[in-house]
Amino acid sequence: MATIAYYRVSTRDQTIETQRHELSQTYRVDREFYDEAVSGTVKGENREGFAELLAYIREGDTLVTVDLDRLGRDSIDVQQNIASLKAKGVNIIISRMGVDLATDAGELLVAILSKIAEMERRKTMERANAGRARAKAEGIHLGRKPSVDHKLVKKLRKEGLSISQTATKLGVSPATIKRAQAK
Repeated sequence: MATIAYYRVSTRDQTIETQRHELSQTYRVDREFYDEAVSGTVKGENREGFAELLAYIREGDTLVTVDLDRLGRDSIDVQQNIASLKAKGVNIIISRMGVDLATDAGELLVAILSKIAEMERRKTMERANAGRARAKAEGIHLGRKPSVDHKLVKKLRKEGLSISQTATKLGVSPATIKRAQAK
């Protein structure tokens, strides 16, 4: 049952030493992992130090970090990181908040984070749907690029080319030409 510390700083001007000192005042740290000059907006598994931590940490270990935002700035990512760690049987302590995520207060914090993450996902979906609706209203094509130009297919067919000849000329299958004609 080891105590593992995780430190993260966003810029090269910052140092992990402040976080290391703060945790050393309260915890006997057995192993440290850190990410320097890595933004919290980078997902946890894409941060080298955090990815190493996830690979190393074991059931029964305790992860300590100075603040919740060291795990990430995006509440969805923070929530996923917490869930990954809890699924491994890891106890998580957020030092500055004085919160052990295994306690009732910690579970409440996780529940609040879950709700925030859900709200963020919903807002993101609403914005994406609104953007798609606006683009569609403006006549912008959405989705995959058409395999053939429908107007060109109609033009070639009006010129008397057969479905097979049109398909050969455009380098597509006859079925693609038939679908293009139907639109």
